[in-house]
Amino acid sequence: MAEKSKLRRSISRWANSSDQHARDLRRTYAEPGLDTVASAPDRERVRLRGTLRTVTLRPRGGVPALEAELFDGSGVITIVWLGRRRIAGINPGVSMQVEGRIGAHDGLRIMYNPRYELMP
Repeated sequence: MAEKSKLRRSISRWANSSDQHARDLRRTYAEPGLDTVASAPDRERVRLRGTLRTVTLRPRGGVPALEAELFDGSGVITIVWLGRRRIAGINPGVSMQVEGRIGAHDGLRIMYNPRYELMP
């Protein structure tokens, strides 16, 4: 019984730290003129800031495509650069700002070939 209790406490602590991390990111990236991933409208020009969670080379229709997940504390959006195998500075853990239009593909929110700026 004591083992289950320890496991519950560990999971609870981990979940609370994840929530705290998301709150910290929302505060960090909040700025006038920026949208959040959760509130950004589809098919309109938006500016988002966040941290890259993953970066993957995933060809689309025989064309190389660099895919990244951008997380800002409110949600995740997939960023895709078509025709690119890699981009200098685009790595997991990097903070960046992207600007473009959000669309949907296979139920995921996605932004193709956005303008981007790496953040310090």
